Amino acid sequence: MSSSTDPSPRLSHARDISRPGFYAKLVLMLLVNALGLYGILASYGQQEWGVLIFLALTLIVVNYVYFSKRAVPAKYLVPGLIFLIVFQVYVMINTAYVAFTNYGDGHNDAKGPAITQIMKTADRRVEGTATYPVTVLDRDGEVAFAVVQDGTVKVGDAQNPLADAADAVLDGTKVTEVPGAQVLTLKEIQQRQREVLDLRVSMTDNPDDGWLRTDNATMAYVAKSLLSYDEAADTFTNPEGKVFTADESRGLFVAEDGQTLTPGWRVTVGFDNFKTMFTDSRLAGPFLSALAWTFAFAILSVLTTFAFGLLLAVVFNDPRVKGRTLYRALFILPYAFPGFLAALVWRGMLNKDFGFINQVLLMGADIPWLTNGFMAKLAILGVNLWLGFPYMFLVTTGALQAIPGELTEAAIMDGASPWRRFWSITLPLLMVSVAPLLIASFAFNFNNFSLIFMLTGGGPNYPGAPWPIGETDILISMVYAIAFEGGNRMFGLASAMSILIFLVVGFISWLGFRQTRKLEEIV
Repeated sequence: MSSSTDPSPRLSHARDISRPGFYAKLVLMLLVNALGLYGILASYGQQEWGVLIFLALTLIVVNYVYFSKRAVPAKYLVPGLIFLIVFQVYVMINTAYVAFTNYGDGHNDAKGPAITQIMKTADRRVEGTATYPVTVLDRDGEVAFAVVQDGTVKVGDAQNPLADAADAVLDGTKVTEVPGAQVLTLKEIQQRQREVLDLRVSMTDNPDDGWLRTDNATMAYVAKSLLSYDEAADTFTNPEGKVFTADESRGLFVAEDGQTLTPGWRVTVGFDNFKTMFTDSRLAGPFLSALAWTFAFAILSVLTTFAFGLLLAVVFNDPRVKGRTLYRALFILPYAFPGFLAALVWRGMLNKDFGFINQVLLMGADIPWLTNGFMAKLAILGVNLWLGFPYMFLVTTGALQAIPGELTEAAIMDGASPWRRFWSITLPLLMVSVAPLLIASFAFNFNNFSLIFMLTGGGPNYPGAPWPIGETDILISMVYAIAFEGGNRMFGLASAMSILIFLVVGFISWLGFRQTRKLEEIV
């Protein structure tokens, strides 16, 4: 029998559902479940089984947590954990996986799509086949073709073969409107000319039936490959009889004379990407130089910003300095200005021919601040000092004010000089507070991509390098160049370098935090 102070579960439940907050939660959960179910259905359609399982498990957990009274702490933890898994754990696992593959330009997809693409890039028109008036469409950002075949409008793109398009509008034999797609004008076709001319739309799911292509965006014709593929032998044969055999270790079709067909497909290559960083003659030199410069840049940046920030903090912590509040506010201004904008401003000021520094401050000097490797590194350190000292100034000012004044007074009574007081009392006590921040600053500068990219772009570039990498590139900007710049993007190699960066920063951070424990013995 329940007492008046212990209401029954039924009464408690009735009271809960009468609250406005319950209905707000119900609406939010309905939206979450609707979005999750949509994602599950989309994953099923794309056969993304990993995504489907993750979404299903996430929905089960979320519904249990937010409709159960036994999981109150989890209500605050689950959203953060989901975002952690999606944006951190998954990214790390995927990067680690890609590092052991040949993923990149020419190896973007699985073997099946690669075979189809090889056949499509070596094609010719099939004699005697009909031509079709073609309408060029934009469908979800992708170029598509619409034609009339046997009185039926059919639409297809690079990924999907021709399929019936319901409710399409015809003007004679020309398609003028397709639901869910935009008909491109002549001007738009000219702007996307390369996409239109390169597009191959399969007639059916069978590549042997050929595909549609166009040379003028007006008429389309059926083409078939000049290469014949033998599925049993896993070989291609060209019209001259040359045979290209699948090399599963490299993800390529290779002939006996070394000629290859492109594109290839993604395969696991083990530690080849890691070996390439040190053994490829075109990459090893720039990579080792970038590695050394990355360490030098990170260490010198921490030392210079900390030393200058500490100097200003010591000077303006002295109560005898008049107007120190105003000075402290002025010193924070570089920290308040967005770093990437500051780098762009400094890039203009350091311009060799028209920059303010050469033309005004140095009265027409011809100093190659950004085009000479050594001078560009000095410029980077100088600009980073200007950007970084306010942070160190703030941190050390707070740490200095936290040091008990009795210690300094006792040292003065013992006859210690200002220099001795600083080295024996102030600095050791200061390091207890700021050492973890110095480690964090090292990690930040080790990956300070925006400064390098905005100020020098990594230049001046190394001549003959396979990617646009230069003397001021640090590892992270070198990763960006390999992954996204140049004519040969290699995501596998870039991922391997990212793992190396992670290991280096992790080891340095672990070592640094381990050493800071010794400083804590001072307190």
